[in-house]
Amino acid sequence: MDEQTKPTPLPEHREGALQDLLRREAELERHLIDLDVQPLLLVYGHLTGDTATLDRFAPYIKGAWGFEEEVPEEMKAELRRKLVEAFRDYAKSGRPLPPAPSTELLQKMADTAVGTHVPEAYYPMIYDELNFDGKDAKTVKWRKPPPAARLANFKVLVIGAGFSGIAMGAKLKEAGYNFVIVEKNDKVGGTWYENTYPGVAVDTPNHFYSYSFRMDPNWDHYFARGHEILNYINTCYTEMGISDHVRFEQEVVSCTWNGKDAVWDVKIRDKHGNVSEERYNAVISAAGLLNVPAYPNIPGMDDFKGPMFHSARWDHSVDIKGKTVALIGTGASGQQIAPAIAPEVEKLVVFQRSPHWARPNPLIFKQVSDSWKWALANIPYYNKWYRFLLLWATADGLLPQMRTDPNWPETKSLNAENQRIREWLEANIREQCNGDEELIAKVTPKFPPYGKRMLRDGGFLKSLTRDNVELVSGPIQKFTEHGIVDENGEEHQADVIVLATGFKAQCPLYPIEVTGTNGTIRDHWGEDDPRAHLGITVPDFPNLFLIYGPNTNLGHGGSALFHSECQIRYIMQALREMVENNIDVLSVKHEPFEAYNAKLDAEFEGMVWKHPGVTSWYKNKSGRVVTNSPWALSVYHALTAEFDPGEFEQEKADVEAA
Repeated sequence: MDEQTKPTPLPEHREGALQDLLRREAELERHLIDLDVQPLLLVYGHLTGDTATLDRFAPYIKGAWGFEEEVPEEMKAELRRKLVEAFRDYAKSGRPLPPAPSTELLQKMADTAVGTHVPEAYYPMIYDELNFDGKDAKTVKWRKPPPAARLANFKVLVIGAGFSGIAMGAKLKEAGYNFVIVEKNDKVGGTWYENTYPGVAVDTPNHFYSYSFRMDPNWDHYFARGHEILNYINTCYTEMGISDHVRFEQEVVSCTWNGKDAVWDVKIRDKHGNVSEERYNAVISAAGLLNVPAYPNIPGMDDFKGPMFHSARWDHSVDIKGKTVALIGTGASGQQIAPAIAPEVEKLVVFQRSPHWARPNPLIFKQVSDSWKWALANIPYYNKWYRFLLLWATADGLLPQMRTDPNWPETKSLNAENQRIREWLEANIREQCNGDEELIAKVTPKFPPYGKRMLRDGGFLKSLTRDNVELVSGPIQKFTEHGIVDENGEEHQADVIVLATGFKAQCPLYPIEVTGTNGTIRDHWGEDDPRAHLGITVPDFPNLFLIYGPNTNLGHGGSALFHSECQIRYIMQALREMVENNIDVLSVKHEPFEAYNAKLDAEFEGMVWKHPGVTSWYKNKSGRVVTNSPWALSVYHALTAEFDPGEFEQEKADVEAA
């Protein structure tokens, strides 16, 4: 990595960090009081290996979140004292801080801090994700220096400059590739640049929803607002030093495989409508699944005379203050928009096709305290262990409750734990709706929890109890000049209509025309049945790679960026295979592709997303789950950790010409 692209080192890798910390011991002790016990305990265990203290704390910890512990205050005070003593001991002796903990110590630490057993299968993922030595464990290095001419002549196109695209660019730059990133917008950010609607925020804790190789201690919220995330993306983009490789306001129109020359012939249209034709040895789509807005097919949409726009294309020139606004959709965007605009509009009419489950979280709007920011920036390993806790709290722990117990008698839940979650969510609905039985009935889903995307309760339910908010449940009959007619024939007048109706998630790569060795991508996928090996490669489309492709969306928790980093490592290994071994054509074989997708489909059987009472953007018209990954994060990490050349058809380049 170039010097200019190195992130600021965390405290465990800064020379003299401990001595500086102890020179401010009073400040240290003041901040420690404000911090959760679990990450402090992990830091202490890492530095000392004191398993006896871990054993003492274990009975009081029920989960990874800070609000899931009952440790007595005197024990917390004792831990803070012992942690400061450990810092003093390291500083006095001058010995370096310990490397990654052994697997034995990791097991004890992890099990204690999350209140349950962390399977050994997670250890490789934890080591990779936390980068204890200060280097990105997912970086793919050359096994042998490639010929300069071969590397210079091997051109790579990346489509999209969102989170995944610029991370891909950073890794290509590190390895010295000749690459271009084409972005249709005028700035980086992808979906976080495009979605500027009121209330936009992430529903994954952002200390985990960020690059593992660029952890930021300065987040203002635990669940960041949209502008915070965009600032982070812009900061990373600047530090990565890839601006010379990015072309803005240009859009890929088509990619056509040229078998004679073993390249992709790509047509790119600029903002003026001019189309250029370019050639690339490899194409990587980082456009993802949630980049093309989906518009409802409802009669009369063109009849409405007022402003109407999609939530992902929010028209800020339209003043909604004091207006009657109709909001169509109560998914993730709709549930953020409603409470954000309800206080300023005259009336808000929310149209709900079907209700969603939403989990409460006491941190959803809470700001990160100065003590937390200070600790993340100054206490060795604190940033890393806090990230591990979020990884566990928001991810795979949910998978067991998303599988059907064949002996479970209920139809609105899947198993005992799923039923417990349902009852908890129902209690929250009742509380937020102030006991209004009619409203409670409207907003309580009939399907099991997690059947659709589990949302965060950010005030949506409470906003429905306002005097100026009306919830209309059921399908829409049609639009009129002045509003919307519901299924009962009642017209609801509106000054402005907002379409929070989601994206064309079942149609990745749309609207790009992609033609491989045997037809177009639509010939292979149809309208809504995308498939890919590991979500990354497709037979008959050589040298084409997807990030956030089919069946890589996380519906059970986790961070989309974790998945992206796994896919980027796999793609970098594939490119390395091509460059080092003079391979012109790399195309996944049909056998591993079919085997993987058969295994994938079998894994979905018995999962909540296949529940007969659930319709969602996760499934296509035939009922196949096409967007989500059924795998635990540790499983997908293992599946993508090593590129297998044996799964690919290969055609070698002329070595002399290379």
